Amino acid sequence: MSYKHGVYVSEQETSLTTPIEGTAGLQVIIGTAPVNLAEDPTTAMQPKLVYSFKEAVAALGYSDNWEKYTLCQSMDACFRVFAIAPIILINVLDPTKHTKTNEAKAVQISNGAATYDVLDVLLSSVVVKSSDDATTYVKNTDYTLEFTTGGEVKITILPTGAAAEATAVKVSSTNIDSTKVTETDVIGGTDATTGKETGIEAVRLIYPMFAMTPGLLLAPGWSQKATVAAAMQAKTEGINGVYSCECLIDLDCSSSGCIRYSNLLAAKAAAGATNKHTAALWPMLSIGEKHYRYSAVFGALTAYTDANNSDVPNLSPSNRDTRTTSVILEDGTPVLLDQEQANFANGVGIITALPVSGVIKAWGNNTAAYPTNTDPKDRWFATRRFFTWRGNAFILTYFQKVDNPANTRLIENICDSENMDGNALRASGACAGYRITFLARENPITAMLDGTIKFHMYLAPYVPAENIENVLEFDPTMLEEAMSGVAE
Repeated sequence: MSYKHGVYVSEQETSLTTPIEGTAGLQVIIGTAPVNLAEDPTTAMQPKLVYSFKEAVAALGYSDNWEKYTLCQSMDACFRVFAIAPIILINVLDPTKHTKTNEAKAVQISNGAATYDVLDVLLSSVVVKSSDDATTYVKNTDYTLEFTTGGEVKITILPTGAAAEATAVKVSSTNIDSTKVTETDVIGGTDATTGKETGIEAVRLIYPMFAMTPGLLLAPGWSQKATVAAAMQAKTEGINGVYSCECLIDLDCSSSGCIRYSNLLAAKAAAGATNKHTAALWPMLSIGEKHYRYSAVFGALTAYTDANNSDVPNLSPSNRDTRTTSVILEDGTPVLLDQEQANFANGVGIITALPVSGVIKAWGNNTAAYPTNTDPKDRWFATRRFFTWRGNAFILTYFQKVDNPANTRLIENICDSENMDGNALRASGACAGYRITFLARENPITAMLDGTIKFHMYLAPYVPAENIENVLEFDPTMLEEAMSGVAE
């Protein structure tokens, strides 16, 4: 221990962190959850808007087994690692469909209670009988059920019930079974009979249910599959017919996928990740024994960056701390990239992670459209998000003006309002320029008579300073001047 002399202070992390709220990067996350642990498993297939870890657990349950229950890694990343809210969770594990039946099992009673050591049990399916099968006990009359902290079922025998003198019971049940969930379930669809929408198709429900528009669409644990990635990319435009968003795609880093940075171009092609609204991510990240799909961390980081920037999505998540401890492949093998190798990934339109002075940083600014598409509004992830954000905001703001008289007052009102917002964004440094105008050449009388008026918005968000160069030159005159005063 070093020698100390003086006055010292130290700081301790706050035991409970209140999530920062922001919706520019609103994450809509699709996957599986341990819905048997939810307060109401019957509503588990509905999109859930949650503002805290506690709400998420109540809505869909929680498990550290992220291979089975993929939504849980995003719950952890958002609420425990970055403390960012809200998020929207879309569970695809159907407790009426993805199940298996357990054979009856004898369970011993001790001190008026018994532990049914089977995981993933649907409490509503539990049947408790006498050891000889002669008597079927009645829930809440003869016994009660609750989950233990480990996810097992605790059976408490009521002293006034028929099982009061029993030393053992026979228990049968039905489990949820995540292995029965397929890519088709994640992609989802619309039931022809009920009209119920599931999986990625349920993204349509976000605005009608919550009056919010998706910012980031992700499916950690599933997006590394090409069919899911394709469905996600297709869903980034035309949401509710008008809105757009970005999606985060994990490239496959399993033994059958890409395990070397030099193969990333082929991996990106295999994933079909080419959309301007897509960020392609590789490989995975970890905190100790917890292994996260990169999209779960990158989504939380992006939303956190927005929320700390007045909820304006002009800043890049690149070169920001992922708050993780290592970069890994799917099997946990460490990936030790240097800057040159990470830059190779960036050059083919992939965002990776780079250790910098012991900190794991997100590394890369290009969307998956690069290098094929070099348009600044489509190439840069932050710039693309700014355009998407302002487009959605315009729709949301001026929907109330639809069907008003198409007169000069309406046109001036929209132009004045948008230009005021633009001036504020420019003054804050969010963009170099922002203005909207009504051009006569874009509004012929035939279009106006048809009820159509068109505005033209000019946006210039700053692109990231991705490459900063400094030229070093030896100046002999400086040496000569320094030595000129030396005596002979």
